[in-house]
Order: sequence, then structure tokens, then C-alpha cells
Amino acid sequence: MNTPARSLQRLAVRASLLALAALAPLAAHAHRQWLLPSTTVLAGNDPWVTVDAAVSNDLFIFEHVPMRLDGLVVTGPDGAALKPENAATGKFRSTFDLHLTQPGTYRVAVVNNGVFANWKVNGETRRFRGTAEALATAVPANAEGLQTTETLGRVETYVTAGKPSNKAFAPTGKGLELQPITHPNDLVAGEAANFRLLLDGKPASNLKVEVVPGGIRYRDKLNEMAVNTDADGKFSVKWPAPGMYWMEAEVRDDKTSSSAIKARRATYAVTVEVLPQ
Repeated sequence: MNTPARSLQRLAVRASLLALAALAPLAAHAHRQWLLPSTTVLAGNDPWVTVDAAVSNDLFIFEHVPMRLDGLVVTGPDGAALKPENAATGKFRSTFDLHLTQPGTYRVAVVNNGVFANWKVNGETRRFRGTAEALATAVPANAEGLQTTETLGRVETYVTAGKPSNKAFAPTGKGLELQPITHPNDLVAGEAANFRLLLDGKPASNLKVEVVPGGIRYRDKLNEMAVNTDADGKFSVKWPAPGMYWMEAEVRDDKTSSSAIKARRATYAVTVEVLPQ
């Protein structure tokens, strides 16, 4: 019999399990940034897609903070920029709509570039976040222990209306970017897909790529996969099951845009959908 006491007990156990599941990914990885389209492949005469943007522990669950859309860039099948509609930011997520007026593949990205710095003045820590140009005037002459890092972050997804295309894949030559070999909207469970990572427009060799399936909240293991790029920046992923997947890579080096900045951190993350056979 499903008594009220038993129902409360079951809810308490479920709450404890969810808390433990949330702690495990947090210990293994920082908060993940992601874009999630309502669908990735569309047909019809007037297709629309809604995209959610958030930062969370559990992939594709709104439970931390929204992703800001200041750096939102949508590239259409013709290579031109597309203006999103109905953009809004709430407590846990941002969202926007795309009217796909042309047939082909769209590249949807949030790009954030900036500089982080910290230093001390008279023993007190000061912090800065902004542009490289603003950094020059923000740091006082009596700053001690100055540490500076340039960040180049790109979070992406792809959607296709009608026949797939590849013009939107053209790299910008800045930071980490994905160059699809297998079309990102033609991924099938049980089959291998091939990609190339670029760093500043050149192959990003010997780089670790983390691949994580969605649904983290509903399992006790992350089920992540790790693959490495080869000398030409290429890597391959064989999808174990259908669903939404998140892939991420990171590079730390000293190839900054200014001699005043000592370190660089370039990150890339993409959400793709894998369909059943």
C-alpha cells in the first residue's frame, strides 16, 4: 500500500540520491556551459527552433545560473549573421528563438573573450575582469603579484533546416574551434563520427576531448569518454547510444594577444544530438 508515510520516505531517499548525484559531477568537473536546441533537424516551410543556454552541474538541467547572451553569434547557411528573436534571461537559463529562413545548417555560438587579473595593494587583493585595453589603466603602479590570464571561450551547437550545408563551419581563426568532418547533424548511434579541432585556425594536436552524454541526473556514473586529437587535430567518437551529447576541450598556453598578459586559456564546448539507427 502506498501510504503517506511511505511516500514521504521515498521522497526523502530520492532527495538524498539526487544530492549525491549532484556532488559527484561537481567533484569531477567544474560547472558546464551548454546550448540546447529544441531540435537539431527541421523540415517544413517555416521552421523555428528555440535554444536554451545555461551553466550547470547536471547537463541540460537548469539548476545553477543562466548563460549570458552578450556574445551570441548565429551564422546562417550563407555565412552571414542571423539575428535571434525573443531573447530572454531568467533565474536559471537564457533562451532565444531562431527563424530558419534559409535551407541549410546554422552555427549557433556564444563567444566570450576577455582578461582576468588579480593583484595586491597594501596586502589587499584586487581583481579585474574586462578587456586587454582596459587592463592597462586598471592596474595601479604599486600593484604586487600581478597575475593575468586571457580567456577565449566558445560554446556551440548546430541546427539544420532541410538539406545540410557546411558554409557556416568556416573558422574564425581565434581560439579553439570545431571543424566538422562528419556533419554534426548526421550523427547515428553505433557509428563513428570524425571531427577536427583548430587552435587559432591551425590543427590542435594532442588535445584531450571530453565527451559526456546528457541525463547525468538519472544515473550514478558520469559515463564520460575521453579521446585525443592526432597530429592533424582530428579525433573520432563512436556514439554508444542515442541522445544529446556534450563535448569539451581546453588549451592553456602563453600565446596571448598582448605582452602585458602572461597566460591564455582557450575553451570549446559543443552540444550535438545523436539519433538512433
